[in-house]
Amino acid sequence: MRFFRTLALAATTALALGSGAVAQDTQSALSQDSVIEQIKRAGVLKVGMSTFVPWAMRNTDGELIGFEIDVATKLAEDMGVEVEFVPTAWDGIIPALIAGKFDVIIGGMSITPQRNLTVNFTQPYARSSLGVMAHIGESEDIAWPEGYNSTDVTFACRRGGSPCEYLKETFPKATLRQFDDQNQVIQEVLNGNANAMVSSQPLPSFIIYDNPEVVFAPTDELIEASSEGFAVRKGDPDALNFFNNWILVRTQDGWLKERHDYWFGGRPWADQVPE
Repeated sequence: MRFFRTLALAATTALALGSGAVAQDTQSALSQDSVIEQIKRAGVLKVGMSTFVPWAMRNTDGELIGFEIDVATKLAEDMGVEVEFVPTAWDGIIPALIAGKFDVIIGGMSITPQRNLTVNFTQPYARSSLGVMAHIGESEDIAWPEGYNSTDVTFACRRGGSPCEYLKETFPKATLRQFDDQNQVIQEVLNGNANAMVSSQPLPSFIIYDNPEVVFAPTDELIEASSEGFAVRKGDPDALNFFNNWILVRTQDGWLKERHDYWFGGRPWADQVPE
């Protein structure tokens, strides 16, 4: 009888040890699949982004500058790896992330339930709202917002961006012209081909400041206040944990606020970009 009790105890111990080993192996396998481990092995953090003032833009030498560029560069520096930016059309940036074209989206992407069905978001590292810029000659006599919901009004927006969705829902009678390039959106309004554009602040305010004789703000209200996060592929808890904690640390030490204030608090960088 004593023999069988000893055998049973040995079997239970072996099972426990085996289960522990399996769990450890499983955890190790999951960790190895994390994009964090892939970045460390490659020595490069690949970042999907799209140009958008002042989040990311080209300077007079054609180099990328902006808030997102600072954030991604600092993140890579803290990871001990190089950074590689992968400029991507905004309406295709989430499919490109899922396809593995880059490791993470750091591109001023607003956190929305619809996007969250496809990708995971980190905690917010920035917050923003939409603003409106309208052509004076074409829109000065139109009352905001009711007058803009008309078949006589044309809006411009960047394809795939949340402003387009806002315009579709709020002004269903108006014509909506969508462009891949934000500069095309701006030019449509400056040229009077569109009555107005809706875009993340502070871009509309910057354009109005530079062109007070051509465009104006029909309202000062904060529209669709939003939070921006990094977007990562689903099924990678290690990556989400690492990026969340990086944002936490850089929020606590004031680094994120300092860089955000520099890029959004004014335009001390204006002489670095083409007019």
